[in-house]
Amino acid sequence: MKAQGVRVFYSLLSMAGMFTNTSPIHAADTAAAVSVPVTMTVTATVANNKRMPDINQNDIVVRQGKARLDVTNWVPARGDRAGLDLFILIDDSIDFRVGGQFDDLRAFIDAQPPTTSIGVGYMRNATVQVVQDFTANHVLAAGALRLPLGSPGALGSPYLSVVDLMKRWPQGDNRREVLMITDGIDRARHHLGWHRGLSIYPDADMAGTVAQRTGTIIHTIYAPGADPFRRNYARSTNGQMNLARLSDKTGGSSFFLGLHGPVSFRPYLDSLQQILDNQYLLSFSATAGKRAGLQYITLGTEVAGVELATHNSVWVPAAK
Repeated sequence: MKAQGVRVFYSLLSMAGMFTNTSPIHAADTAAAVSVPVTMTVTATVANNKRMPDINQNDIVVRQGKARLDVTNWVPARGDRAGLDLFILIDDSIDFRVGGQFDDLRAFIDAQPPTTSIGVGYMRNATVQVVQDFTANHVLAAGALRLPLGSPGALGSPYLSVVDLMKRWPQGDNRREVLMITDGIDRARHHLGWHRGLSIYPDADMAGTVAQRTGTIIHTIYAPGADPFRRNYARSTNGQMNLARLSDKTGGSSFFLGLHGPVSFRPYLDSLQQILDNQYLLSFSATAGKRAGLQYITLGTEVAGVELATHNSVWVPAAK
């Protein structure tokens, strides 16, 4: 009986030691959690062109996993916060007849507010030929438009081209957005067999990752190519699908009308203007890790009828 009591005593003592030893570890883990400020651009939309209701900071819900994060700022991208860098990126492989839509594109550029800087470039050989650097002179930017050459070059990939553009983007605090006009076909990888069916382009995924890391929103307009690929249903559908995925992943919008060229760019550009006019700058405290990296977040609002669009993931600096 006495021996059994001794065993029970030592068992209890051992358990107490376990709790004593593990408590500091949990405390250290809690102390190691460091919050860092993160800012991203968010687009608010309502159905059927209804009036946009007031959206306050307390209405925004940001989650990182199951944890709800602290929203520190929510302001409309207007007034002294309206700065926007918008790059018009045109694929040199698309049919030159898209030039018939350029009057709509010029009107869209001319209508931008003075707080918007416009850049213009052409995708070719997996790079970008910049024909107009960012400028607030919208007449100058509109005048830089030219007809596409109808050739992708030796290595034609709109996704590698937009990556090239984002890597060369000048530093600044303005919103970063791109309008890509392309058929979305990755001609640099046409030999890998993706013509057999629908597939995800690795370069499109890479472009989405770079866009999330740099805070760039990518909008896309589908326009048919000039080469024989345009007559291949699977290739054209692949291109369109990957464009839509890229826009969705980066918080942008994708515009297309089947696999045909648009009758007019104007409805697309009107929709894009509504997007730009209803954007907000969101800041919140994210939980940092030992290394900087992309972290998946979910975003929602408690205001009925409002949908919010932004990047699927946000770049979070390392804990200091």
